[in-house]
Amino acid sequence: MTETNKAQIGIIGGSGFYSFFEESGKPFEEITVDTPYGKPSDPITIGEIYGHKVAFLPRHGRDHRFLPHTINYRANVWALKSLGVTRVISPCAAGSLQKNVKPGDFVICDQFVDWTDGRKNTFFEGPICVHPSAADPYCPELRQIAIREAKKQGITVHETGTVVVINGPRFTTKSESKFFTNQGWEVINMSQYPEVHLVRELDMCPLTIALITDYDAGLVGDVPPVTHQEVIQVFKTNISRLKNLLLAIIENIPLERSHCECYKTSQTS
Repeated sequence: MTETNKAQIGIIGGSGFYSFFEESGKPFEEITVDTPYGKPSDPITIGEIYGHKVAFLPRHGRDHRFLPHTINYRANVWALKSLGVTRVISPCAAGSLQKNVKPGDFVICDQFVDWTDGRKNTFFEGPICVHPSAADPYCPELRQIAIREAKKQGITVHETGTVVVINGPRFTTKSESKFFTNQGWEVINMSQYPEVHLVRELDMCPLTIALITDYDAGLVGDVPPVTHQEVIQVFKTNISRLKNLLLAIIENIPLERSHCECYKTSQTS
C-alpha cells in the first residue's frame, strides 16, 4: 500500500452525497489511487476537519454511474486503507422495514444480513486460510459517538438496527419486503455489503449511518412503489443534517483507537 498518512478518517458518500469539501470553502486536494483490485469509484478528495485529515469518496461516482451491484467495493476500501485511514464512515440512503422507523430518521446500524449474490466480498483469497469474525460488524466506539451527537442535534435516531442488503438494482417485491419485516429487521439497502465487512477485513473501524428515505414495498398496504428519484430527493432534503452530524462525529473522534478491537479483525481465523 502507498500514500500512507494522507488521511485518518474516510467517508464513503451514498446516493445523493457526491461531494464533501467543495461546499465548505476549505482547501482540499484531489488524488487518484490505483489498487490491486482496479480503480475506485472516483478520485478521492482530502481535506482537514477539526485537526483530522479526512478522505471523501463517492460510492457511486460523482455522476452516479455505478449501480450497487457494479461498485468495485474492494478497490474503494483498499484505496482508503492505502491512504492511512483507520475509521470509515459510510452514510447511505435506505428504506424502512418497520413502521416506527420513519422517513427522515437516522439509524445507526449494529448488524447486517447479506442477501446479495455474486459480489467480490473478501480480500482473503489464499493461500493463507483466514476466517474473520463478523459477529459484531460495526465499531462500538464510533456508534456511540454517532448516537450521542445525533441526539445533541435533535435528530430522531435509532440506536440499533439490522440492515438487510439486497443485490439490486431492482427494489423488492411486496412478498420479499414482508418477509424481511417479519424477521424484525429495520433497514433495507443495496450497498452496505460487502463494504462494511471489507472495511473490517483491513482492520479499519466501520460506522454506518442509514438515512431513511422511504417505507419499503411490503410494510404498509397502501405504500406506493418506491422510485430511485424519490430516494434521491429525500436524501437531498436531509443532506445538510447528515453533513452537520458528520462534522460533529469527526470533531469527537479520538486520535487513538482504544475502545474497540476492529484493528484485530484480520488476525482472527
